[in-house]
Amino acid sequence: MKPKVTIFWHRRDLRFEDNAGLYRALKAGGPVLPIFIFDRNILDKLPEQHDARVMFIRDNVAALADTYRSMGGDLRAFYGKPLDIWKQLQANYDVQAVYTNRDYEPYAIARDKAVEDLLNERGIPFHHFKDHVIFESDEVQKKAGGPYTVFTPYYRMWRNNLNDRLSNYEGKEISYYLKPYPNEKYAANLWQTDTHQAVPTLSEMGFAPADVPIPGTRVSAQIIKTYDQTRNIPGIEGTSRLSVHFRHGTVSIRQKALRAMSLNETFLKELVWRDFYSNILQEFPRVVDAPFRAEYADIPWRNDESEFKRWCDGTTGVPIVDAGMRQLNESGWMHNRVRMIVASYLTKHLLIDWRWGEGYFADKLLDYELASNNGGWQWAAGCGTDAQPYFRIFNYDSQQKKFDPKYEYVKQWVPEYGTPEYPAEPMVEHKFGRERALEVYKSALAKARS
Repeated sequence: MKPKVTIFWHRRDLRFEDNAGLYRALKAGGPVLPIFIFDRNILDKLPEQHDARVMFIRDNVAALADTYRSMGGDLRAFYGKPLDIWKQLQANYDVQAVYTNRDYEPYAIARDKAVEDLLNERGIPFHHFKDHVIFESDEVQKKAGGPYTVFTPYYRMWRNNLNDRLSNYEGKEISYYLKPYPNEKYAANLWQTDTHQAVPTLSEMGFAPADVPIPGTRVSAQIIKTYDQTRNIPGIEGTSRLSVHFRHGTVSIRQKALRAMSLNETFLKELVWRDFYSNILQEFPRVVDAPFRAEYADIPWRNDESEFKRWCDGTTGVPIVDAGMRQLNESGWMHNRVRMIVASYLTKHLLIDWRWGEGYFADKLLDYELASNNGGWQWAAGCGTDAQPYFRIFNYDSQQKKFDPKYEYVKQWVPEYGTPEYPAEPMVEHKFGRERALEVYKSALAKARS
């Protein structure tokens, strides 16, 4: 006789605590069997065997399995294509219901629809919940209706919504939307078993370990308190480095937003940018492949492959650009201020399509998140929602002097800087690149609007 279970499907929420969908599954009574699927539709497309993201996910799935085992349960992890795995699950278990948290990327939406259709054939309900963001797109709308496409008014409404419903939690007033889910209260509703299945190894999935340090989930209060003063200085530890954990849900966005509210408004705003870009993707999925501003669709990009390779390799002759790209290539992360500088250089000085840069970041970033990556690149290219106007072009020398005046960041990542081994001149000089970009953009936009 097949075991009767409710299944909770982990995806971008690799934690037990304060997990919205898991809470609903456990509270419904269970017994709840958690699962995770290493999705071959995604993994088979990754360009490198030594992908630190796969290692990070695998390590955290294994840690999560240990958490469940400490409670008498288990997490069953599978390697394959989701529909095939769900057919196996239906064959091996008497599935009563499936719970999960929503993912807003186009592939995930299509995947979930296919799984839901498969489950519905057997009359199995598929329940999904908000967990990855504080507010979904339909929760932050203009008073006249419709989504916000500019951040500042969006942020005001976001804060209004947050303050709209307050509740008392442990003796203090906090927003209803930030109150943590008490999953531990219903842990007894996990499916109890003495039989544990091993989490697939990296080698079993065709991957190898990557020598990349992963930042931890604990961030000192001092970093958050001084975040507005330190976040733009790439040569110091002035940011939280939590982005990879937000991406994969190893920390709760509610927990960190609650902490930010009491410590630093600027840090809170950075978390709201995540919601904003997620909301844009939810409302305008076309931005995945096309500019948000349609008039930018026909910019005549130069797309010089040799120049693109030098940008990728960090050999442009622009110190802060090269430092950023080498930091990305070696560590899987890049300081956010530098992300803006390297993106501006690619799209404006080199006139290379923002999608080339976005794709390179997608391959390299540990914290790669489609909505935020897309939003940032479209901002840099001038074609996004809250876009940097095309005529505002970062002067990389000014950025260097302002944010890394002693070249501490540059020297960390470009050790040959200042020696004959480093290019004597930048690949594209600022004044020339700026004037060329202004001419190209202005002409293309005039043509599009005529």
